[in-house]
Amino acid sequence: MKKALIIDDERLARSELKKLLADHPEIVVVGEAVNAKDGLEKIETLHPDLLFLDIQMPDKTGFELLTELERTPHVIFTTAYDEYALKAFEYNALDYLLKPIEPKRLADAIHKLQQQEEKERQAEAGPIRTILSENDQVFVKDGDRCWFVKLQEIRLFESVGNYARVYFEANKPLILKSLNALEERLDERTFFRANRKHIVNLRMIEKIDTYFNGGLLLEMRGGEKIEVSRRQAVKFKEMMSL
Repeated sequence: MKKALIIDDERLARSELKKLLADHPEIVVVGEAVNAKDGLEKIETLHPDLLFLDIQMPDKTGFELLTELERTPHVIFTTAYDEYALKAFEYNALDYLLKPIEPKRLADAIHKLQQQEEKERQAEAGPIRTILSENDQVFVKDGDRCWFVKLQEIRLFESVGNYARVYFEANKPLILKSLNALEERLDERTFFRANRKHIVNLRMIEKIDTYFNGGLLLEMRGGEKIEVSRRQAVKFKEMMSL
């Protein structure tokens, strides 16, 4: 059973989608939101696994909503406009459904969700599952090149869709692992979730600067500059006694 939240400013669109979802008992609609602000609040309280997200809304777009999330559920965009399709997949959307939504297209989108979760379960069983401390090694393969890298040598992890880019020395290979799955395995005393796209090694930070909106800007040992979101900045300052 997957918890779904519908975020759409059109009442009839929300109602029609709920009717269509009645044919998919594996998806439980736990709430509805009428705009982006309402959606953000309900994501915080309901912790949905899946968002059915409209793009054009009165206060903010669906894209703007996603940029404010620290951890993003799976997303299926629902919209009356086809010109945003390419941009939608830049946000790692499972699917892009045009209104009025066809039952078969909805079924296809839900099947994609099931396929994606199966991939994530298989990735969970991989070697990186054993990561416990900074002295542990992770196996990284990029094409024909392979490394055994100690966690303490990794500067940061960056989310790239369903993959994570690993930064160590001058290398930046990809591994089939989501940032959320990585966060669960990494020692929080060493690795910190700076924002929705980055986990940083606290021992690899060279410089800390204040940033706009109450955030922070970290400069890593390799020269990368990583923003700490306003929400995470509060936690970071507490951890670092700033």
